[in-house]
Amino acid sequence: MSQTARTDASESTSRSGRAGHGNPWLSLFAVAFGVMMVGLDATAVTIANPAIADDLHADLAGLQWVTNGYLLALAVALVPAGKIADRFGRKKTFLAGVVGFFIASLLVGASGGIGMVILWRVVQGIAGALLQPAGLAILRNAFPPAKLNAAIGIWGATVGVSIAGGPIVGGLLVQHVSWQSVFFINAPIGLVALFIGMWVIRESRDERARGSIDLPGVVVLSGALFALVFGLIKAGAYGFNDQLPLWSFAAFVALFVVFVLRESMTAQPLLPLGLFRSGSLSAATGLMILGIFGLFGTIFFVQLYLQQVHAMGPVEAGVRVLPMTGVFIISAPLGSALTERFGPRLPLVIGMPCNAVAMFGLSRIGVDAAFSSIWPWFVLIGLAFGFVLTAATEAIVGNAPAELAGVAGGLQQTAFQIGGVLGTSVLGAILSMRVGDSLVGHLTHAGLPPAAADQLLAAKEFIAQGGAPVPPGSPGPVAHAITTGSHLAFMDGFQSAMAIGAVVSLCATVVALFVRRGDTPTEDTAAA
Repeated sequence: MSQTARTDASESTSRSGRAGHGNPWLSLFAVAFGVMMVGLDATAVTIANPAIADDLHADLAGLQWVTNGYLLALAVALVPAGKIADRFGRKKTFLAGVVGFFIASLLVGASGGIGMVILWRVVQGIAGALLQPAGLAILRNAFPPAKLNAAIGIWGATVGVSIAGGPIVGGLLVQHVSWQSVFFINAPIGLVALFIGMWVIRESRDERARGSIDLPGVVVLSGALFALVFGLIKAGAYGFNDQLPLWSFAAFVALFVVFVLRESMTAQPLLPLGLFRSGSLSAATGLMILGIFGLFGTIFFVQLYLQQVHAMGPVEAGVRVLPMTGVFIISAPLGSALTERFGPRLPLVIGMPCNAVAMFGLSRIGVDAAFSSIWPWFVLIGLAFGFVLTAATEAIVGNAPAELAGVAGGLQQTAFQIGGVLGTSVLGAILSMRVGDSLVGHLTHAGLPPAAADQLLAAKEFIAQGGAPVPPGSPGPVAHAITTGSHLAFMDGFQSAMAIGAVVSLCATVVALFVRRGDTPTEDTAAA
């Protein structure tokens, strides 16, 4: 243990009477376990979905809400949860989120119907919203500014490893145990986070906050975020010109205007608008959205490409992206080291062009691309993800006053989630439209009669997921023509989506030029 860590540990012992209490590195360890639980669950569930549908006889709409119910609950609760953490205590809020998450996970696994699965997934989303911004706020107040970047680097590496490991862990559990085990595994991880957190984390809060939570602000902001995320989800399914997403976006704009007016007039705002006087914080928030837009969109569609077009199993596809995740384990701490030495601007200006180059490279691959022509782009994505996630997080959390660390953590997580939903829905809509434009041509060129090709347009959404709608009992030449034409149409959409993502990543590089290092002091924290 370093001399600094020993000093921290001895000071915390003298204040609380127990060894390790208040030690920042042990607090980071507890927070990392909570983040690991959420990260594993986020991607492992996608592997479990087919087994859930088969076991519970769920239709496609019900299965989509297993994911979307969680995302919506998480998105609308993040900023209020950050405010709750600042007001009532970050340790209490984090531990409540940990307990809620792993109990909800157990109840998901014990559910006997798809309705109960969706209900407990919503509870998972609310619990995840409690623990994530509170965890970042704990780090913001446990570490001195000189060491905060290193802590965020380790936190970022934990996020990346858990998200990337989810498909592999989930695939192994579903294949060899059951889909329920994907959720049951959260219990031991959550218990470790709970017991370590109870022992070592020192309580902190905004001591100047008085009065009740701005409940009208909570309601309006939650409604606005719900409308935005719901509209994005539906746009990914129906297109951006459909009435449902258009009305959802209109509701978001109206509610957001009401929220801004409300926050500018209340004495205890839910999201103090003064935060955005910091150009760096505002730019970093936008950059988090734009960065995650490209990064998550890439990861999502690469998995479709590997599993559907190349017919890989979940575990095999997860192994294939190890060049991405392996680099991320290194790039997150490296990004933090660069941020500590030069500020967040440099790793952001490096990371976003790397992602742009990678997405442009992926936009050139074909149906039968060899893995040797793909993995270099995965390496660049892993480098970009590590740099962008850690540097943008430091710019948001580090540029916020320490007494508003929970709010800043909620803002960071909200930007992260919105960027992810934007990436999958916008790029998904582009992919789907391109598939519709080119499908008939590819099918007829592959040898399918024009009338049969026209009929397959009804399966456009399935083909946009990388599938080939070959009817059972089809003759060999017909099956080959449908498979060839469907995969070529999917690749047209994939290439277009990757090209658009590359352009967005380049635009995000311009935003990165406005980000600078946070310089706000750390507040004194009260011992629990």
